[in-house]
Formats: sequence, C-alpha cells, structure tokens
Amino acid sequence: MNILDTIPQLKFSQSGNFFLIAGPCAIEEENMAFVIAKEVKRICENLSIPFIFKASYRKANRSRIDSFTGIGDEAALKIINQIGQKLCVPTTTDIHSDEEAGIAAQYVDVLQIPAFLCRQTSLLIAAAKTGKPLNIKKGQFLSPAAMRFAVDKVRNSGNEKVMVTDRGTSFGYQDLIVDYRGIPIMQAFEVPVVLDCTHSLQQPNRDSGVTGGRPVFIETIAKAGIAAGADGLFIETHPNPSEAKSDGANMLKLDQLESLLRKLVAIRSALNKW
Repeated sequence: MNILDTIPQLKFSQSGNFFLIAGPCAIEEENMAFVIAKEVKRICENLSIPFIFKASYRKANRSRIDSFTGIGDEAALKIINQIGQKLCVPTTTDIHSDEEAGIAAQYVDVLQIPAFLCRQTSLLIAAAKTGKPLNIKKGQFLSPAAMRFAVDKVRNSGNEKVMVTDRGTSFGYQDLIVDYRGIPIMQAFEVPVVLDCTHSLQQPNRDSGVTGGRPVFIETIAKAGIAAGADGLFIETHPNPSEAKSDGANMLKLDQLESLLRKLVAIRSALNKW
C-alpha cells in the first residue's frame, strides 16, 4: 500500500518528487495560518511537490509553565479543518492522548504522534483505530531500528497507513544529531521515511527554559536528507520566526522556502535519473 494514495486531496503523488509536510509550529490565529498555507501550497503546486499542511492545535510539551500552548483546542482544530477544505490540501496535527485521537481525526486527514510519545502503546493503538494515516515521529532517545516496534503496534491494530519521521537523536544535553543511516534502516520497514529539517536543529534543555535552534543549517539538513533518499521532508515555517509563539528559534523564514525547495527538487531530479 502506498500511504500517499490514501491521503485525501494530496496532489502530485506520482510526480517523482519528495512530499512535504509544512506549516507553522502552532495555530496562533486564523489569518496567519492561512497566509502560510496559501504560500506553501502555491510553491508546491509550481514545483509539483505533494503538500500536507501541518500545525499543532495545542503544544502539550513545553519547558515552562508560562509557554504558549494554543488558542483553544476546538478553535485551532476548526482553523486547520477550514484550511483543508478551503485550500483543498490535506492536513495533519499532533495528538497527545488516547482521547485526542478520535477528536482530532474529525478535523484532519493525518494524525501525528509526537516524538516523546512514540512508544506510548495505548496512544498508537487509539490513533490506528481511527483509520487515519499516521505519522510517527522517532523519539530523540530511540535508534532508527527500534522504530520497527512503533510501526508494528499500528499495523497489529489493523492500520497499514503509517509513515515515520526522523527528527534527530539526542547528543549531549543541548544538541541533536541526524544519522542519515536511519533513513534506509526505517525504509526497510516498508514505510515512507520523512526527515524533520527544523526540529532536528533544536537546542533543547537550555537554562532559560526556551528551546533554541540553528536554522542556518536547515538547507544542509534538507539537502543531505534528499540525497540520502528521504521520501518526504518536514519543515516548520513562519513569516517572522522571531515573533512566532512556539519554536521560532528553529523555523525557516517563509520567504526562504521556495528557493530551498527548488534546490531540493533539482537534487531529487538528478537522483531519479540514476
């Protein structure tokens, strides 16, 4: 089964390009979300890239109690749903508990399991039973090979529609590193493998309680990921990352996305000829 064929409204799945999961880290307000979604859709249609809009309706994993967590679950989910319907693009969001699986499934096309929860058996089963395609993010604390068991939990629950996203592995207390060997290792599970080009550059556990990042290396991570054979890329983007309410330190500025994607399409095209 090709999971891309099961995602409603996904265009260009036969283009030979990688697919893109992109959007803001979190829903901050309706207009901003639509601005980002429309621009990413425009770019992807020009480049024949399959595009899934991503935004978190709630940020459940925050370092500090005063960090932004969202505008309200229902309000944010409705905005994501409206983007999907009005722009005719598939959508995805994170879920954090068994109960949220069924709720979010009413609003989005793909459910995303956060990295810190990738081993949460009941959550994986609840998400699988919605029948929605799932994107499981690899925990920073897991080897690529260990993600086989997360995939198996979904499949054994009756859902074959699963993909895996690598977002780096913990390297000391305040850095992550991407091991590109993980891409073919996880592809051996017969699932699409996505590389998260923005969260892989986070600098967590800082004394300030605010996660840092090194977005200057997003292009490097993305190029290497496509060259290594990643099926898809995950990129969080925002018109003004410094003003974003969540994870701004590692997001790509929206006006830099098109140039980057053009380079990546060229790399993918060259690989397709071999």
